[in-house]
Amino acid sequence: LAARSIHTLSARKGAPFVTLSAANITPERMEVELFGTESNGVERKVGALEEAHRGILYIDEVADMPRETQNKILRVLVEQQFERVGGTKRVKVDVRIISSTSQNLEAMIADGRFREDLYHRLAVVPVMVPGLAERREDIPYLVDNFMKQIGNVRQLRNNVERLMILARGDDIDAPITADLLPAEIGDVMPRTPNQSDQHIMALPLREAREQFEKDYLIAQINRFGGNISKTAEFIGMERSALHRKLKSLGV
Repeated sequence: LAARSIHTLSARKGAPFVTLSAANITPERMEVELFGTESNGVERKVGALEEAHRGILYIDEVADMPRETQNKILRVLVEQQFERVGGTKRVKVDVRIISSTSQNLEAMIADGRFREDLYHRLAVVPVMVPGLAERREDIPYLVDNFMKQIGNVRQLRNNVERLMILARGDDIDAPITADLLPAEIGDVMPRTPNQSDQHIMALPLREAREQFEKDYLIAQINRFGGNISKTAEFIGMERSALHRKLKSLGV
């Protein structure tokens, strides 16, 4: 929403706004999705950068971008041109890039997992977006915005399914407690911390996030009887990306 708001209020508001989630794309597919493909100089598939020409490309979870792709994105930011995968012709674009991440990029730079020069190129105007718990006054406006979106029914369905998955035991009539609800709803409901809450609250943010992801993915995999393909399709990830995520979480 923050990225879309920047686009709407910018001089590029009439131009394309293209979104790319680095977390949901395999490293092998990343450059194809970004730069597009070309075969024999004739057959072409336009990538996200060309789609966003004269507009804005929003890269979500940029920290998950492979190191080699980081090198090429840096070159695009400097030169505003690139080559499609399999092609040799330089493609010029006029595009602004907005990126976001939930990870600590400075720590990743220190570990050699993220390019420092790319970080400085992207962080020209850094914007910190606090969680809803710190800006509860925004919730009515967000609800109003979601109600106007065509996907709000799908979101409602997903939240109901989430409750069914995370409900304790087989009693579907059990009370719905705040810890079972999405953060944007659960954070504004009165709640009594349980043992699981206290465990999560004792963890640093990164570890707490990993614990939630692990519990969520295990619940989804169990729901689909261990079928990784169906699980990946439902949660919106490529199968290979889900395999990597499970391996990184020790599942």
